[in-house]
Amino acid sequence: MVASYRFVVSGRVQGVFFRQSTLEQARRLGLSGWVANRADGCVEGVASGSAEALDGLHRWLHRGPPAARVDAVSWTAGGDGAVPDGFEVRR
Repeated sequence: MVASYRFVVSGRVQGVFFRQSTLEQARRLGLSGWVANRADGCVEGVASGSAEALDGLHRWLHRGPPAARVDAVSWTAGGDGAVPDGFEVRR
């Protein structure tokens, strides 16, 4: 069964390769979706895939790449409707 989640990650998550690392992790897990920087300094995205893969991404988002400092992760079921094939970084 495929599910979708919207996530928002706050902390020191911009300028530390968070989006690229999220892309690599999501692809490794076989997820579809996207990730982008927000004007408020957070990173947001949508991920769609199996429950097991989504759980893996959710756990990873709490750590992020080595240079990041994650303060909080919002993880909400539903996504945003249209999810691209594969995973992409949005500008």
